[in-house]
Amino acid sequence: MVAVLWSLSSPREMIFRGTDTVAILLKWIMTRMVLHQEIQSTAQSEIDAVVGSPRLVADADIANLPYLRSIVKESLRMHPPGPLLSWARLAVHDVHVGPSFVPAGTTAMVNMWAITHDGHIWADPDDFKPERFMEEDVSVLGSDLRLAPFGSGRRVCPGKALALATVHLWLAQLLQCFKWVPAETGVAWPSP
Repeated sequence: MVAVLWSLSSPREMIFRGTDTVAILLKWIMTRMVLHQEIQSTAQSEIDAVVGSPRLVADADIANLPYLRSIVKESLRMHPPGPLLSWARLAVHDVHVGPSFVPAGTTAMVNMWAITHDGHIWADPDDFKPERFMEEDVSVLGSDLRLAPFGSGRRVCPGKALALATVHLWLAQLLQCFKWVPAETGVAWPSP
């Protein structure tokens, strides 16, 4: 019975993990576009130069939009949708890791947020700077553990390519079609 219950919940988990994480990432990216108008303008200029205005950005255009891809990477660095990766491991023996003692029975998880905000790994870790990925092309697919929001190894997210393709295309089209600005302060919204 346990195997049947697990198999019924597995597709649901895959759907929720796939939709929630993409939605969370896009929300953070659009928030950053509102907060950093100059970055938004640079991305829109890149889209105009590569695609123009008579047609929408297509999947084939994404490879020619390196600044837009850098915005996505920087957003994944600053706001990983799953900050505690599910690479949980159980310590089977007492062990010392550097100065820390880890007793047997301890569950350890990878804290991607801490890695992506570590000043020893990233210059100016609290600053939103997509340019850092124009200078150094860091993979987000799991081969570089400084930025592995999808995990790594045999437990890597099976939907990583679909997630990136979706986010890149939606972001490009949202930036191509709209200018994103902060809401006016003091605006009174009608009550429902």
